[in-house]
Amino acid sequence: MASTETPVCDFGAPAPDFALAGVDGRIWTRDQCSGPRGLLVMFICNHCPYVKAVRERIVRDARDLTALGIGCVAINANDASQYPDDSFENMKRVAEEYAFPFPYLFDETQEVARAYGAVCTPDFFGYNADLKLQYRGRLDASRKETAPPEVRRDLFEAMKQVAETGQGPAEQIPSIGCSIKWKLA
Repeated sequence: MASTETPVCDFGAPAPDFALAGVDGRIWTRDQCSGPRGLLVMFICNHCPYVKAVRERIVRDARDLTALGIGCVAINANDASQYPDDSFENMKRVAEEYAFPFPYLFDETQEVARAYGAVCTPDFFGYNADLKLQYRGRLDASRKETAPPEVRRDLFEAMKQVAETGQGPAEQIPSIGCSIKWKLA
């Protein structure tokens, strides 16, 4: 399970569109997930220890960001045939268990993950109201273990700034996590 770090934010890159099945039985598009002040696209999965360490914080931050007008969506692009914990059925279970307040979508073809340039789980893409990229960093100082409760909420603070100003912070600390489990060609 190799760790991977996200690249530097490509400020202004447009948010690729998508139409993916959610665990709620609906097909969701990018525009349906967007809020009036922006969009947070999170590439996560069920089995990754880096994601497990921050699941509760992802839920907390998504709730707080939604109140600020930022729409949130989580996408699982892992190859479920090689990683059964990441199957659609298990996605439903995890979303229910953690009461995800955002759509949890399955990118079975992995085309959306490729369009975004996602590299790991978790991988966060924060967009402003014009759907231009403003944040590509970590949630907080957590790694495979949850960081202490008092750590800075990097993702939340950055997206709050995006909601208020349309601009992300110049300084961003990359997210780190398990590599996306790509299908064999």
